Amino acid sequence: MTPDEDFIDIDWCGQTGPLIILLHGLTGSSQSSYSKGLQHRLYRLGFRSVALNFRGCSGESNLTARCYHSGETGDVDFLYRTLRRREPGTPIAAIGFSLGGNVLLKWLGEKGRKLSLFAAVAVSVPLLLDVCASKLDNGFSKIYRKNLLGELKQYLDIKLRHLERTGKSLEAEKIRQLGDLSDIKSFWQYDDRVVAKLYGFKDVHDYYRRSSSRQFLDKITVPTLVIQADDDPFMTPAVIPGNKELSENVQLQVTRGGGHVGFISGSNPFQPRYWLEQCIPEFLQQQCPSKDAVHTFM
Repeated sequence: MTPDEDFIDIDWCGQTGPLIILLHGLTGSSQSSYSKGLQHRLYRLGFRSVALNFRGCSGESNLTARCYHSGETGDVDFLYRTLRRREPGTPIAAIGFSLGGNVLLKWLGEKGRKLSLFAAVAVSVPLLLDVCASKLDNGFSKIYRKNLLGELKQYLDIKLRHLERTGKSLEAEKIRQLGDLSDIKSFWQYDDRVVAKLYGFKDVHDYYRRSSSRQFLDKITVPTLVIQADDDPFMTPAVIPGNKELSENVQLQVTRGGGHVGFISGSNPFQPRYWLEQCIPEFLQQQCPSKDAVHTFM
């Protein structure tokens, strides 16, 4: 049970070894292919993992109007503190994809030296939310925007019906107060009319300013790898930070290709190689203090 008397669902993989927290992207879940593929790879290398489903993303609607957004770090902090209380001596790391990567980097910067993590990895992160929201309004990226907004509207509709059905009338009213969302065509509109109102931001500009993770990079004390792609349809070159914005603990790796949480390599299209499933575990193995507990199966 969360501090606000709601719940979050998590999916475990493995029983022994260092523990890795996984955070999925917008409209994703622990069942997203990039999350499941990495969990399987980590398991083979001797790591345990726990994938957090942001509220309402597990297939079961949560109990409040509260959803999730790019700057909402409360639930990952709650999960981390719960795990740390249960296993005070276990090496723990965290990985975030897209929105989950922004949440992760913001959380790392907020907490600084208060965290006991041996490593973190963030992939395809919308480091500047306003720039990324505008990028999705142009060209081929509009296809992604349309699909994502459609899924978010469906998410809220399902949540509203669930709250009404379970007698959570006050919470349901918070969703109804958002009004008719059918005419929303951009993330600027959605984040202004939904996220800002549900979470008490002044407006969309306030939300983007306070929640973009790039401003937190120089405050990170955990060894952290940030992986971005030049051809990411959610990004522009303006998103990539300069070296002076990074703390000494942050490594930035920008690849020529990879798209958005793609990073597929190999010459045979029928046998793709998922580069993240090689790169991320290698970084974790390098940083893990319990290397004896981590092994490699060929």
